[in-house]
Amino acid sequence: MIRWIIKLLLNGAVLLLISQWFEAVTISGFGVAVWAAFILGLVNTFIRPILLFFSLPLRVMTLGLFWFVINALTFALTAYLINGFEVGEWPGSFGTVLMAAAVMSLCGWIIESIISKKKG
Repeated sequence: MIRWIIKLLLNGAVLLLISQWFEAVTISGFGVAVWAAFILGLVNTFIRPILLFFSLPLRVMTLGLFWFVINALTFALTAYLINGFEVGEWPGSFGTVLMAAAVMSLCGWIIESIISKKKG
């Protein structure tokens, strides 16, 4: 449980950093960032697999690059669901959302690999 809370707080901090790096992404505070990280986790757990299943032909045709579009869609959906988390005008800021989602995925993977290491 403690590891999950640490991951959630670190993902919230990463979202705040992303809002500093990308002008189109704005988050009103750390509490909103943690809440957004929680909702993003739920979206990635329940909605992302459905999107991945239905986009399988596109992912095959693009050699997996459509995965980035799915990440951007889940990122934008999370912003749509959370007050205080904005990603700019949609679809005009799609490129920014694509990059922000890629950074979030990379940082989430790094956090997961560091926190989940087992002590030997």
